[in-house]
Amino acid sequence: MQWQSMVTVGRITRPQHNRGEVLVISDTDFPEERFAPGATVFASREAAVMPLTVTSSREHDGRWVVGFQGVGTINDAEALRGLELRIPVETLHALPAGSYFTHDLVGCEVRTVGGQVVGTIERVDIGVGIPMLVLAGPDGEVLVPFTAAFCRGVDVQAKRIEIDPPPGLIELNVPRRRSP
Repeated sequence: MQWQSMVTVGRITRPQHNRGEVLVISDTDFPEERFAPGATVFASREAAVMPLTVTSSREHDGRWVVGFQGVGTINDAEALRGLELRIPVETLHALPAGSYFTHDLVGCEVRTVGGQVVGTIERVDIGVGIPMLVLAGPDGEVLVPFTAAFCRGVDVQAKRIEIDPPPGLIELNVPRRRSP
């Protein structure tokens, strides 16, 4: 398994209780499937990719409590703290038109309909209601809501997104300079 060719579905934050379960922050729209008993996710430790088979899972306050085969104590669970969970890209579902995987958006150049380069997508924050495109712009980080109201064209193959932001949205993100 090639770690770089896999996509992130979650991150283990900490042990949960004392039976070897862990708390997972989900980065997928399909957590019921990805963390279902019998499912396999992968983690990387010291450049080795290791499979983790889910034995139990339940949602808890917007996160997932997950048990893995062979992880039966709090010490076993503690050893998994901070690990990113991934799956092979070929196991992804086909999405309906107008829907995109966040990993496909990362690296896209964002321009306004007028041709101004706003920046390149570094990540997509999905836990805040409307997904937010987090761009590395020429003057620093720029946040753009990923909504049809602003995004006029998305071409993930060409790695381009065209936006029509309301007046002031881009400027709102520019750090203020202090006067001497």
